[in-house]
Amino acid sequence: MLDKERIRLMTRMAEYENTLAPDDLKISTYYKKDYSSLNTLITAIWITIGYVMAAGLFVLCNVDALLKDLTVAKLIIMAAVVVGAYIILLVVYCVCAASFYKSKHNKAKQRVKKYYRDLSRLGKMCMKEKK
Repeated sequence: MLDKERIRLMTRMAEYENTLAPDDLKISTYYKKDYSSLNTLITAIWITIGYVMAAGLFVLCNVDALLKDLTVAKLIIMAAVVVGAYIILLVVYCVCAASFYKSKHNKAKQRVKKYYRDLSRLGKMCMKEKK
């Protein structure tokens, strides 16, 4: 005889295995701090690359206006603004990324725990049926 509860459990587990399980299992192998730190570092690297590309493009598009009446003081002020904007952007993105990846790790860990709990329940159901 078919057990409806067991079929529902197996269906839910199969759906999880086909959608979120591969990523969740990879994420849950890391400690939360390691996962968050690694992905925050990757985010910082990509932000740096993007900022350099955007700043370079801005300089190339406005080279005439930037070089017109250029003095040492003006050059120092422009460099300070560019570096200051970069630091602010980097700090904001890193804080947001760290928070995001910690949350992502927590959610993945909870889903994996629920999956293992369901797997244990399924095993108990099968053992009960054999008896």
